[in-house]
Amino acid sequence: MRVGFIDPEVSSKIQPELMTNESILWAGRPNPSVIFHSDDWYLIPFSLLWGGFAIFWEAGVLGYWNGGFKDGTPSTFMALWGIPFILVGQYMIWGRFFYDGWIKRRTYYAVTNRRILAAQNALKYKTCWIYINAIPTLVREGSPTGTLWFGPKYPIMGGYGQKMRGTSRFAVRDIPIFADIDDLDSVYRMVLDLREKSPSTPASPFSSPD
Repeated sequence: MRVGFIDPEVSSKIQPELMTNESILWAGRPNPSVIFHSDDWYLIPFSLLWGGFAIFWEAGVLGYWNGGFKDGTPSTFMALWGIPFILVGQYMIWGRFFYDGWIKRRTYYAVTNRRILAAQNALKYKTCWIYINAIPTLVREGSPTGTLWFGPKYPIMGGYGQKMRGTSRFAVRDIPIFADIDDLDSVYRMVLDLREKSPSTPASPFSSPD
């Protein structure tokens, strides 16, 4: 297997996670720029509706509509009740982009001769990995910069009982996701080649985050 691009800093972060006789074939991190994804087609309109309604409702509670309150005293309880909804709306509109930018700089990805690994040193150190021959589904999204899903791509919003994921695709969970990597196509072909040549699936195919 041809070795791909290996970021030396990322490689140093991944080295402590390697098993015996395991070697890194590719190592990289997310592109730090703001990159819009397919999820934003509905996240952006939804966040604007949520945030706009929350501000409009809070302004009404504080008496900015209909000429204010007759006694001049707004409801303290109702005013406080609306604050969390405003904060959630502001996070969905613009805060999540700042959070993703912060977490991108602390996220590291690697392909080895045996596994797919992700490590993250953000609020706390987390790692997750999956054996290459145990990848259930490989989905490529975008090109040349894009995301590789090493498993089902669950929706952010769904019906009752449907499995969903968080709004940030950079969070380290049970199965790695390579989000916003620049050399998407070459990594995709590398993983396909490795999976085709890999032996049978091991007993424990993946790890949960630390």
